[in-house]
This record gives sequence, structure tokens and C-alpha cells, in this order.
Amino acid sequence: MPINSMTGFARASAQYGNYNWTWEVRSVNSKGLDVRLRIPSGFDVLDLPARKAISQRFKRGSVALSLNISHSQDQTGYRINQDLLNQLIDVMKMVEAKVPGVNAPSVDGLMGLRGVIETVDDSESEAEREAAFGKMMISLEEALDDLLTNRISEGGRMESVLHGHIDEIEHLCTKAEACAGAQPDVLRKRLVRQLKDVMEDLPDLDQERIAQEAAILMTKADVREELDRLRAHIEGARDLLVKGSPCGRKLDFLCQEFNREANTLCSKAQDVDLTRIGLDFKAAIDQFREQVQNIE
Repeated sequence: MPINSMTGFARASAQYGNYNWTWEVRSVNSKGLDVRLRIPSGFDVLDLPARKAISQRFKRGSVALSLNISHSQDQTGYRINQDLLNQLIDVMKMVEAKVPGVNAPSVDGLMGLRGVIETVDDSESEAEREAAFGKMMISLEEALDDLLTNRISEGGRMESVLHGHIDEIEHLCTKAEACAGAQPDVLRKRLVRQLKDVMEDLPDLDQERIAQEAAILMTKADVREELDRLRAHIEGARDLLVKGSPCGRKLDFLCQEFNREANTLCSKAQDVDLTRIGLDFKAAIDQFREQVQNIE
């Protein structure tokens, strides 16, 4: 499965009968699927099928879709959308029954609502209008397919970058494991040396208590557990990239886990080299997360 980006743009234009139209669709990153449509009055029938077509292709992203329509000849008439008007009248009656004294909207108010009055060509039949709607949906499908192709193409370029960041994190794991400050023997020798210095000044210290405290300090300074978890997260991230989209949410969660382990490693670091490696971890993880934010 490919990795899909959440950013892209596509356009599709077509003509049928007296109509010329252009669909424009663009998407950017978002936590979920957020669809915003801008469709001219009189073409609201396209709203629901357009939303359905978008949700069938995309799982995440803020998708903005607009339809621009021009006519090859002037519109010469108007018609009332009787179904919509009847629904509004029923709602008005229900409100009047439940809220005594409420003022019913005027006829002008009802007629001014979007979609109640539609502009039409007097020579256009209902069948021709339905056929035009069908052609518009076909070109919309083309635009959405182009957007999907663009998002997949962008995702392919991002995938190699993501693998590079994961490789860098893994390389830092290897450096941390090899760092002298992360080795138990080094920690033990350092603690013994420090304790001997203390014992010279305070010879009456309880030897058993000293051993207990030394064991606690060594346990707190041991970063092997954090490094093991980091390697597990690295493997998990690679598995998600192989499975493909939608994986952005899970990768973002892994970034939080990466950060948690890197913070703990920095707090446990007992020498400058390990501290520097911990800071490099945080920088590499931030770069990885920046890319993950655009993955579907």
C-alpha cells in the first residue's frame, strides 16, 4: 500500500448543453476528514454525492471543493424548488405550534432562502438538467482521482524522507548503546569512586545502606530499557510505512512515544556524550514528526 500525503490540488473542466463548469479541489493536513464545499445556488443536489465521492477516496485531510459554472446563453427564467419550500413551511408550522407568539417568516423571507428559487433556462427540460448534473459528477470524479494521484505521488516522495529519519534514530540508538556513559560497568566504577571519596570524610557510614543507595542510583542511570523501547518503536514505525495509508495517526502516536523515551534518556544521562546523543534524538524525532503531520 502506498503512503498518501494530505496535501494536493486538482482541477477538472467540462461542458454540456448550456453549461460550462470547473471543479477545483485542494487539500491540506488535518486531524480528520474535514470537507468544505462551495456550490452555486440551484446545484445543491450535487452536495451529498460530492461529499460521498470525497469520503470514498480520502480518510484524512481538510478538503476544499468549489464548483464554478457559466452558461453559454443567458438564463431567462426562474423556478421554485417546491419540495424545499414545502419542507420549510412544515418546519414553520411546527415552530409556531411549539413556540406560541412566534412570528412566522414572510413570503419574502422564505423565497430569499438559498435554493428555494432556482435560475433555469426556459428551454431546458428536467431531463437535460439531470443529464448536466450527471456530467458534472463525472468531471468531479476525474478531479478527485487526480487529487488522489497527486497525494499518492507526494506521499511516495515523503516515504523516502521518513525512512531516512528512522534510520537516523536507529543510528543514534547504536551510538547511545556504545556510549561509555550508558554502560553498567562504567556507572558502577564511577559510583564506587564517588562512595570512596565520601567514606574518607564520613567513615561511620552504614556499608549496607551505601550498597542499597548505589544499586538505586545505578538502576536510575541505566538507559538500556529506554533504548530497547526505542528500537521497538523503530520497528513499529517501519511496519506502518510498509502497510501504507492510512497510518498517519499511528505514526504520530509513535512520535510521542519516541519523545518520551528520548526525554527519559536525557534525564538519566550521566555524561556529556550521552546527553548530546539524547538531544540529537529529540532533533531527529522532531524532524520525523514534521513529515508525519502530512501523512494520511
